[in-house]
Amino acid sequence: MHILILGANGFIGSHLSEAILAKKDWHITAMDMYDDKLSACLSHPRYGFQCGDITVQTAWVEQQIQQADVILPLVAIATPATYVQDPLRVFELDFEANLKIIRHCVTHQKRIIFPSTSEVYGMCTDKEFDEETSNLVTGPIAKERWIYSTSKQLLDRLIYAFSGHRGLRYTLFRPFNWYGPRLDNIANPKPGGSRVLTQFLGNILRGEDIQLVNSGSQKRCFTFIDDGIDALLRIIENKNGCAENKIYNIGNPQENVSIRTLAELLITLVKNHYPDFSKQATQTHLLSIDAKTYYGEGYQDVELRVPSIRRAEQDLGWHPSVDLQTGLQKMVCAYSSHFTCLSTTE
Repeated sequence: MHILILGANGFIGSHLSEAILAKKDWHITAMDMYDDKLSACLSHPRYGFQCGDITVQTAWVEQQIQQADVILPLVAIATPATYVQDPLRVFELDFEANLKIIRHCVTHQKRIIFPSTSEVYGMCTDKEFDEETSNLVTGPIAKERWIYSTSKQLLDRLIYAFSGHRGLRYTLFRPFNWYGPRLDNIANPKPGGSRVLTQFLGNILRGEDIQLVNSGSQKRCFTFIDDGIDALLRIIENKNGCAENKIYNIGNPQENVSIRTLAELLITLVKNHYPDFSKQATQTHLLSIDAKTYYGEGYQDVELRVPSIRRAEQDLGWHPSVDLQTGLQKMVCAYSSHFTCLSTTE
């Protein structure tokens, strides 16, 4: 099998690349603007990497789509602060650039595995979000936070329509707060500059207070990257067509914790396992901050986001196996080589 991964140097793309090379005999063609997360892959004989921008090298992208069996367009902006601060950039990359990829897949009759998002459910009131029956509920137009969710949702709908009317083969997967090594840059001190786990870890290592939007009462189901990649491998393999034209939530409903609890777990983990940073962790306090102050006028939050994973369990034989405590330890351990550059100056 020949896989095309666009956005291969990202969090999901880099882990997926490594897993395919280690566990499968598939060939990979990959593109991204950087390759710093792909050091374990670049010299592999089944890995071909092209440094470039999918919005610029459009002819190359279409040529590779024609030659591949499965296409994974993983290029997207996925940081909530950017949704509010630069919504047009989010739309142009997440929607417009990916729509071109989808159209090429339709034209050349190629199977696409598209990263939807748990954000499409928005403020759905269901206790568990079901891929086929839950309503997708977003806020008013002035809440620009929803530009990401609605961009992804419209692509989901277009993929479904292309399948029914143009024969496009697809699988949509919706990650629920995947985390792990290489998630983001922990050295980025800008509030909202990275996703919540790496933001908090950087705060702790610098001895900074952690700002909890609306007291951190929101709950999320955190899913370790190895579990997510295991699901993706099963989707790509598509044994007996099990994932054909399906939508899957890929999350860990057993690890549903508040953002405040997440911060507390990280502080305790650093205190107990990294004595050189125990002082910084002790100095880290949890402060509540209003969402408007932290993100700006266009932000709106979701209190609860729990996936039903029944379909993934039934079709793919998949179930998450890494608990949050174990996953956090693995993630922090992987980042530990970068800790010294964040040490505070006495």
